Amino acid sequence: MPKLTIKAARVNTGLTQAQMADVLGVSRSLYQDIENGDREIKPTELYALCHVTGFAEDEIEVRKSAKRERLEGT
Repeated sequence: MPKLTIKAARVNTGLTQAQMADVLGVSRSLYQDIENGDREIKPTELYALCHVTGFAEDEIEVRKSAKRERLEGT
């Protein structure tokens, strides 16, 4: 089964970025960075996201943006 992006999991649950940011305890702009792959999602944040969306951690694809890959040199 293909994995869902963080955004797809959020949208499937019917939450806005602002609502998901509240769930994770981060600002909306920081959540946008997570969703875009510009910032790594912390394990506790991923756990909360999975709890709220009902998806398991292995069903969520955590991507790195091209910008983050350049910055990390990978």
